[in-house]
Amino acid sequence: MKLMRHGHAGEEKPGLVDGQGRLRDLSGVVADIAGQVLSPEGLAKLAEIDADSLPLVPEGTRYGPCVGQVGKFICVGLNYADHATESGMEVPAEPVLFFKATSAICGPDDDVVIPRGSVKTDWEVELGIVIGREARYVSRSDALDHVAGYCVINDLSEREFQLERGGQWVKGKSCDTFGPIGPWLVTRDEVPDPQKLDIWLEVDGVRRQNGNTRTMIFGVAEIVSYISQFMSLQPGDVISTGTPPGVGLGMKPEPVYLHAGQTMRLGIEGLGEQKQRTVAEGGEELEVRMRNAV
Repeated sequence: MKLMRHGHAGEEKPGLVDGQGRLRDLSGVVADIAGQVLSPEGLAKLAEIDADSLPLVPEGTRYGPCVGQVGKFICVGLNYADHATESGMEVPAEPVLFFKATSAICGPDDDVVIPRGSVKTDWEVELGIVIGREARYVSRSDALDHVAGYCVINDLSEREFQLERGGQWVKGKSCDTFGPIGPWLVTRDEVPDPQKLDIWLEVDGVRRQNGNTRTMIFGVAEIVSYISQFMSLQPGDVISTGTPPGVGLGMKPEPVYLHAGQTMRLGIEGLGEQKQRTVAEGGEELEVRMRNAV
């Protein structure tokens, strides 16, 4: 299944994509694409529904983040060796973990706000994991049983805030609108091998990132197992698994960063595409801004 959320920011309703690619409303069946709805039992009940019996979502309706009520937004840094090299950092021996504030989450096509004072806002297309069953001290062989599905994430980063402001990457990762998620949560049964997915990003029509998840240092199963050794993972938690090379920080001869008025397009094979416009902080009223009701 391809699950999604639609409507105004903070008022999203659950939905799914039917066999003809049309959006169907699930609000008469479940309250949200969140929590126990993402459990194996919850997904099994949704799979039994005749999609054609559900109301159609009006064309042009906004896509919200594909997961609601996210408890933890965990990221894996430097998870592609060539990205670590372009960033001037060592290839990690163990997964590098950091958190991204859930207030950064926004819809896949919402405007991205360049933070106040930013001169180094950067892009990062990443494979997202959505947890469906509590994971605590799980083995690598059992880890995928705890995954509900996958999605596209743009792990936007302000490099000065991240690397030049006294440590703690979270400062450069958590600005409002720095976590577009979606358009869909694609359930695990539709992704036979998450380590064989093409992944790409463009800025103003120029391809900047072009990779495949097979080159990840730590794969999905290892990431879920590893994180579960340090904290429990709950249904609806989101894990962003790292980005392939081609970020602005690594451009030669000089880094290239985002500014207001640009357009990003990004996607992952089978998981859909995102498209965001960059705007200056304070430049206009944004319905998505300063909301955490996702």
